[in-house]
Amino acid sequence: MKSAVISLASITLLVALTGCSTIAAKTNVLDDDKIKSQSAGALGYEPSQLTLVSRRTEGTNTYANLKASDGKEFVCIINGGNLLSMGMTNPPACNKKGEPIKASPFQR
Repeated sequence: MKSAVISLASITLLVALTGCSTIAAKTNVLDDDKIKSQSAGALGYEPSQLTLVSRRTEGTNTYANLKASDGKEFVCIINGGNLLSMGMTNPPACNKKGEPIKASPFQR
């Protein structure tokens, strides 16, 4: 009986977590201009100097590929900007295209 209760609780938790990820992805409110603006601040460019090449949203993260007017290419991850975060975002984590992004703000 206990194992059935534990199994049911595990399945319920898994379904709930999967639902949260889907809600976060479907309610993303980050538009292209906001992505460029936030990424520009992290990269040291003006938003007008960046072109958004592509973007995708997975769960609470938005992944953006950007190209600067000087030809440099960057990849940024912006966390938040959805219903679960009430539209708020964390500062973007960016790096040159092809280089790994350090997710921790304390690693520089």
